[in-house]
Amino acid sequence: MGKHEITNDDDNKYQNLKNNENSSKKTKKKVKKKKKHIFLKILLILIIILGIIAAKRLYDAEGNILGAILGHNKETLKNLDKLQVLILGESTGMSDTIIVASYDPKTQEASLLTIPRDTFTGPNKVSARYYHKINALYNYGETPEKTIEAVNEITGLNIQYYILVDTEALIKLVDTIGGLYYDVPIDMNYDDGTQNLHIHLTAGYQKLTGAQVEQLVRFRHNNNGTSYPADYGIEDHGRSRTQRNVIVEIAKQSFKLKNITEISNIIDILKKYVDTNLNLDSVKDYLPYATKMNMDNVKVARLPGYDDIVNGIWFFFYDEDETEELVNELFNGITEEPEEDGNNNSNNAVEEDALEAD
Repeated sequence: MGKHEITNDDDNKYQNLKNNENSSKKTKKKVKKKKKHIFLKILLILIIILGIIAAKRLYDAEGNILGAILGHNKETLKNLDKLQVLILGESTGMSDTIIVASYDPKTQEASLLTIPRDTFTGPNKVSARYYHKINALYNYGETPEKTIEAVNEITGLNIQYYILVDTEALIKLVDTIGGLYYDVPIDMNYDDGTQNLHIHLTAGYQKLTGAQVEQLVRFRHNNNGTSYPADYGIEDHGRSRTQRNVIVEIAKQSFKLKNITEISNIIDILKKYVDTNLNLDSVKDYLPYATKMNMDNVKVARLPGYDDIVNGIWFFFYDEDETEELVNELFNGITEEPEEDGNNNSNNAVEEDALEAD
């Protein structure tokens, strides 16, 4: 008999061993199946419990999904005041972007007012100097309080909060929400090697990256001297209009359902790249209500006034009466009926977009 031949006895032993293994496998399979059933039951119970909790929170938040996520209920809104903040964007140590932003969660009203960077803040026009421009008060972000004081003096508001926005924050925010869809108004081609600033954008509706949005909001004019069309607002006035529009579009697209899960990341970006005296964690309380707002109804305007050259320096001089009227309409809900004087001429330099979402 060969060394590797199997006898009848061996064959019987092999068959018995095989039968025992099959029996053991069946037993293990039953145990595993039983454990699987137990796991599924526990999972089902957890889903039911979580569903009940989520449903209650959704109900308490009056159907607002983000409110449910943040644990809000219908009492939360009662404790939220109107939020007014001064947005400042830095460029070469001065604040070339100055925007008053306001949001009232109770009335769902929001407004943006651009203060031109060349706005005169000196004691009198005759002695006007370069440092009398409002953007010169900023001083590399060390004195935002001076800018707030000047804006409050101009508008009659009582703004207490400021946000100093780093361009890196803008770039990362736009990239976090997956880019910004925007209708670029004109072809933009500008290069400034001293600032390492290179702007090259084509006119038209398109999806922009964070870096491209930075180019968009910094554009004033092209290399050949051309700028925005007059009816849009040339140079700084055109740039400020674009900046207002970009803020509105970022808000619109940030509040889309697909970006709600990024809220925590957005807050983290703001904490890292934004300097502010506002408690950013408290801003989360406003988000569930802001998502309900129709962003097309945001009121936007530029400070009324006119441009003039004094002592060889370009300034913007605001009109006190028309500023008071505009501020009342934007921030205080007071609208004055226009006087019928038989003509429609206006020298307030408030563009046609004054109270319209551009």
